[in-house]
Amino acid sequence: MAAAPTTTHVAPFEDARGKLGFGCMRLPKLEDGTIDMATFTQMVDAFLDAGLNYFDTARPYHSGGSEPALAQALTSRHDRSEFLLADKLSPNGFEHREDIRPLIEDQLRACGVDYFDFYLMHSQGMGNYEKYQREHAYEEAFAARDAGLVRHVGFSFHSNAAFLDRILTDHPNVEFVQLQVNYLDWENGVIQSRECCEVAAAHGKPVIVMEPVKGGRLVNLPDEAREVLAAAGPGSPASYALRFAAGLPGVEMVLSGMGTPEMIAENVATFSPLVPLSPAERDAVARVTQILRGQNTIECTACRYCVDGCPKKINIPDVFSCLNAKRAYGESSAEFYYKSVHTGHGHGLASECIGCGACERACPQHLPIRELLREVAAEFETEQQDA
Repeated sequence: MAAAPTTTHVAPFEDARGKLGFGCMRLPKLEDGTIDMATFTQMVDAFLDAGLNYFDTARPYHSGGSEPALAQALTSRHDRSEFLLADKLSPNGFEHREDIRPLIEDQLRACGVDYFDFYLMHSQGMGNYEKYQREHAYEEAFAARDAGLVRHVGFSFHSNAAFLDRILTDHPNVEFVQLQVNYLDWENGVIQSRECCEVAAAHGKPVIVMEPVKGGRLVNLPDEAREVLAAAGPGSPASYALRFAAGLPGVEMVLSGMGTPEMIAENVATFSPLVPLSPAERDAVARVTQILRGQNTIECTACRYCVDGCPKKINIPDVFSCLNAKRAYGESSAEFYYKSVHTGHGHGLASECIGCGACERACPQHLPIRELLREVAAEFETEQQDA
């Protein structure tokens, strides 16, 4: 197995071409739910042809399908010098320290590479950090770097700014942090995007941004919000969100979970070249934030971490999407879509939640999912029974 290029005196993002990264959590799918490899391969080539090279994956993405999809569409078809690849040590991927090195080696095989350019402790927060500490996961990641399996070590994070400061104090040798940053969460008291960016800056750590469009919520805007952005200047809602994140100090990479060739084209155009928001445009996104805050919608990003551990297999992001569609847009078809979410797919109804809390422990947004499922059931299932 070939060793990774030396990391001595090499900044983490020195080899990155541009600030736009390809997040591989929301890949195109066929009707049977499997990844549409023909479309994904087309998207990979378009991304590279645009002069960009950063790809991000993790074992849980697409229930284990993202890594082999990258092997098929990217790593087996392009020279290793053409791309940067990031993977992660996920909380459910190991139980003990001795599990970690074999897992990293298995991830390398699945991705079809000899080394990862970036390796992250995944989704760090109050619910799992002690496990990483107890099993010396950070130490194992740096040992993998010393062995040439990894070039740069960092972590992705879902908690408050004080906890971020604790991790960076515990592990000053990490080279970067991946944070949830978007204009809706910039002053969010739970996500604390601004405060977390300030902590990262205080520790001298560059930032990778995840969820810049908040799982599509900053793309699928209500008409009032779209009109505010249109009045401020040209550009799609997605471009406003990406430019907000990419223009922040300390941000070296912005990940976008792209699922169609059209998303690739639009996002590449936004970064060619990247123009930070003007003062008038920043005022516009502040107004959009106010509009969205007043909608009483669920701030789910559809990461689907909650679904894998649900004993009733409730399709939580999709049922939340149904409720959001009805609350925010008055969608008359929301009831039909709610039925289709679970009919014939083996997914439970919202009312079948047994209250185990596995979903809430997995949720990066810290949502009260059990309570929200009761709201979904009250909204849709009562109407179904009355129909």
